[in-house]
Formats: sequence, C-alpha cells, structure tokens
Amino acid sequence: MDSTPDPDKKGQATDGSTPNAAGTGAKDGSDRPVTSAAALAALGIVYGDLGTSPLYTFQTIAGAAGGHASAADALGLLSLIVWSLIAVVSIKYCYFVMRADNHGEGGILALMALVTGSAAGHSGRGLPFLVLAGLFGAALLYGDGIITPAISVLSALEGINVVTDVFKPYVLPLALAILLALFAAQAWGSARIGRVFGPVMLLWFVVIGVLGLTGVVRRPEVLLAIDPRHAAGFLLAHRLNSFVVLGGVFLALTGAEALYADMGHIGRAPIRVSWFVVVLPALLLCYAGQTALMLENPGIAGNPFFQLPPAWAVVPLVVLATLATIIASQAIITGAFSLTRQAMQLGWFPGLGIRQTSDEAYGQIYVPAVNWTMMVCTLALAFGFGSSDALSGAYGTAVSTTMLLTTALLYNAMRDMWKWPVAAALPLCALFLLIDLAFFGANLLKIRDGGYIPLLTGGLVLVVMTTWHRGVSAMRSSLTKRTQTPEWFLDTIRTAGIARVPGTAVFLSSSAWAIPPVMVRHVAQFKALQKTAVSLTVTFEEYPRVWHERRADVERLGDDLWHVTLHFGFIERPNVVAALAVAQAKGCKLNLDDVVYFASHDEVVRSETRPRLAGWRRMLFAAMYRNAVRSPDRFDLPADKFVDIGRQVAV
Repeated sequence: MDSTPDPDKKGQATDGSTPNAAGTGAKDGSDRPVTSAAALAALGIVYGDLGTSPLYTFQTIAGAAGGHASAADALGLLSLIVWSLIAVVSIKYCYFVMRADNHGEGGILALMALVTGSAAGHSGRGLPFLVLAGLFGAALLYGDGIITPAISVLSALEGINVVTDVFKPYVLPLALAILLALFAAQAWGSARIGRVFGPVMLLWFVVIGVLGLTGVVRRPEVLLAIDPRHAAGFLLAHRLNSFVVLGGVFLALTGAEALYADMGHIGRAPIRVSWFVVVLPALLLCYAGQTALMLENPGIAGNPFFQLPPAWAVVPLVVLATLATIIASQAIITGAFSLTRQAMQLGWFPGLGIRQTSDEAYGQIYVPAVNWTMMVCTLALAFGFGSSDALSGAYGTAVSTTMLLTTALLYNAMRDMWKWPVAAALPLCALFLLIDLAFFGANLLKIRDGGYIPLLTGGLVLVVMTTWHRGVSAMRSSLTKRTQTPEWFLDTIRTAGIARVPGTAVFLSSSAWAIPPVMVRHVAQFKALQKTAVSLTVTFEEYPRVWHERRADVERLGDDLWHVTLHFGFIERPNVVAALAVAQAKGCKLNLDDVVYFASHDEVVRSETRPRLAGWRRMLFAAMYRNAVRSPDRFDLPADKFVDIGRQVAV
C-alpha cells in the first residue's frame, strides 16, 4: 500500500500531541515516569549488549596493546574506556540523541523519517543523503545482529577454560547448540522469558560491579584513570598503533544504539536512570577491576574478566554470563524484527510474514524469514571463527558506521527541528563526529580480519531496500495510465449499462487514486459492480502511531461509490477491518458483514518501450514482489472474503 506521508497530517501523534522544539511530543511515550518496573525492564531489554561487553573488551584491547601493558599503558587503556563511555553513551546518546524521538519512538529509521520530513519542509536540503544515511545505518544493524549473539555466547562459555581445559573442545559445539535453541525459540515469543530478563541482568550488573570493586580495593590507583590525560598520553605514545587499540575499545560501546532504538518500548527517563544508577557504575567498576588485575600481574594471559573471581566462583559466573549473553542476543534478534517492520511500513522493505507472539505487548513479534536467515549467518560465523577473540575482528565495523551516520542525522535534527543556530549545533556535532571518525577509522583496520562481513551484509540489505522502493515507484508510474477520474468512471458505468449487483466490494489500491486500476479491471472483466463500492488506500505515516480519530478519511464519489484512506503509524500492525469501522462511523455506507475484498495479483514484466529498472534490479524486485506477503496476511483480512485479480505490470 502507499507509504507516502501526508504533509497535512505531519506532526500528529497517537494522542494528538504535537512536537515541541526538542522534537518530542507533549504526551509521547518517551516521557514515561520512572518506576522500578520500568528501570528493571530497561536493564533486561536495553542493556544486554553493553552489559556483556566486559566479557571480551579488555581481553581484546590488552592483546592489541601488546599483551604486556605497563602501569601507564594499563591506566591509559582504562581511561580510554571510561571517557568513551562518558562521551558516546552518557552525553551523545543519553542526552542528545534520545531527545530526537519520533513521537516517543527511537532508532535510526525513526530518526531518518523525522529529519527527512523536516528537511522536505525546507526545500529538501540534503534529502537524498539523509535518506541514504538512515537506510544504510539501519541495514548495518543486521550485520551487527548476526555477530553479537555469536561473540557474546562464545565469550561467556570460554570462561570455563580459566578453571580447566577439559571442556575446551566442547565450548564451540555447546555455543552452537545454545544459538540454535535461541533462534528456534523465537517462534514461541519472548513474553514469558522477558519477565525474568530484568532481574537476571540486575544480578549480572551487581556481580560484575562487586568483582570489579574487589580489584579496585586492592589497587586503588586505578581510580587515577578518571583523568583524561592518561587516555591522551596513551594515544600520543602509541601513535598509529593506538588505532588498533581503539578498535578494541569500541567493543565497550557496542549496544549504545539500543538505548535509542528501544526508547519507544521503555521510555527515555527509565533508560537514562538505569544507565547512570546501575549500568555505568557497574561497567566502570568491572573495567577498573580488570585493570587492577593487569597492574598486579602485567604478564597475565587469557581473559582477565574470568580471573577476577576466586576459582570456586568461576563456574557459577560462566552460567550467569551465559544467561546474560542469551538476553543480549535476544534483544538483538527482537530488535531486528522491529527494524524489519519499520522498514516495511515506511516502504523500504518487501512485505514479510509477521506473527504477533503476545496479545498484551505490541512489540512482541516474530518474523520467520529474518529469524532463520540470521540463524544461518550467526551459526556460520560462530563455526567459521571458532572463538570470541577471533570474532572480535569482525565486530564493530557496522556499529561504528551506524554511529557516524546517526551523528549526521542528529545535526539535521538540531538545525531543522530544534532550530539551533549553526554556532551551537556545528561545534557539538563536530566533536561527536571526531570521536565517531576515530572509532570508524580504527574499525576499518579490522576489514581483513572479518570486519568486511557486517559491512557486506549491510550493503546487501541496502540493495534490497533501494531495489524494493524503486520497483514500487516504477510500478506506480506504469499503472498511472490505467486510472480513471471518478466522473469518467461513473459515466462509463451508466453509458455501458454496467449492472450494480447487491453486496459491498472493497478494492485495495496501492496508491491514493480514487479509482484504482483493480476496480477498472474488475468492471471490465465481470461487467458488473457491487451496489456499494469502496476504493481503499492504506498509508503508513512517518510517525509511529496515528490518533484513533484520524485513522480514516472518507470521501463520497457518488452513487454509493466511496474512497477511504486509512492511516497507520510505521510501528503499528495494520488491521484494515477494524479501521474500516472508523470509516463506517464517519459516514461510509458499507456493511462490514457483507464485504468482499479485491486486490491485484501483479506479475512484474519488462517494459518493451522504456524499462524503468536495470535488468538485475528488475529480476530482484520481481522475485521479492512474487514472494512478498499477500494482502490478507498483512492487513488481517478474512481469507474467505478475499479475491485476487491478476494483471501484468511492465517496469
């Protein structure tokens, strides 16, 4: 259906609130009150990836620094992590990026929809770049999503090697079994498991914080790392080699995008409170404790995280770490599901089958095609790389690129939405950009070690997105000549003696045309038209939800002929039958108990006159269109009251 936003509806939230200067709705979900339940939910849903980064980050950067760091280098490494967490997560994301919410919803696609709508109102300045930045940033998250479960679960299970090497041959098979079970369980939904996510992650943060504190107590000089001069000194001393180290430091930041992406589920305030009260202190203590261990034993080998606890506590810690990494992986997978639905609603992804796994939580969905594709890729990566240390080379390139693109979109939000002057927006975004570019450049050094994998994945997803969007646009252009004006259509019916038979027909249109080609073809084939005929257009707006009273627009064309436009937000599940009840209440004379729904079953063929798509794009688009989910499934239409009318569309 049509995904073109209606400029007259721009700025309407579900509850009717409008954006303020900060880009937030007066009553949107981002400003939910902070409760213990909301803060606990944030720990379970938002902070899995960030929270489990201590499992592999320090091991990676210590190896990148040479493996035998001096006291000065150890403090420099810790200072880099501390100030990266403060600058990127605390300041950039928690304070600034999370202000740019799309009526309570976050994520780079929501930000793209927000700033492109604003840019469109300002002569379209930089609009193509903003769209491309948002799309590529979103596509890269799929690349991150196939690596995070593999590296997280492997790093947790490898902790058992600190106690004994007996289980070393079984770490990879066990990791593969856990990952397989995790993806297989998605079809059941995560609603029940989700109830324990928060408490488990709270226990995790308490444990890693206490473990880190024991190290700090033994070597309190690690607290000196709060001085940023230690970080600067390390970078200056190691020069070009410091870029290799920065690639490892960045592992401590992976998951920062989740703060923004999950804002619509949790709310801005609970996410911030959980970060500053629980997550940040626990992470800083844990990294400080691992640094203290390096100061005590400069030649330490293996993962310092699992050397923090006494020997008797390693096995319980491995079990807890495995649970935490499963939670982190679950968040990544469900995030990919939500991202897919957003892309579909905004018109950048073909229709895929989506199952709602909970009748209480809207965000609990299951997308089989995405799930099984991610599963195959994740298992292949885990098997191919074999260890978390090897996988760290493939990790980070996608997220660092997404963070860079988020900064570009944030600048436009500051200028076009918040109305900041250049003197305020430019220096701040330049600082963020400098940090992002440093991490981006550092991660580019990992290309040969596997960093190409998430970039290649993101590139392939971007090709799919742009091909789908161009293909749909080409189809609409091809079908334009088959439309008729309401006056011409009604006159044709009268002069040709077309019978008006009893019943109600609803014709689904892929555009805003009042008389769509499927209605014209129906009359031409059957030489009849139902007594009540409705041309139906479904639009997905560039804001998350639509106010109930604005759900339907009704236009009477004459002789019991109606044009109805239904509006859905880009995260809403479109239930057409329920929405038509709103149109009925607004005066559309249709009988919902006696409706037959008609839609076109299109076959994409090559245009003999002027092809609108390159040959490879046309074949890819045709394959996606042929396998896209049909209207009855996407719009919750009763299958026994649905009729497809075949046609060929040349593009």
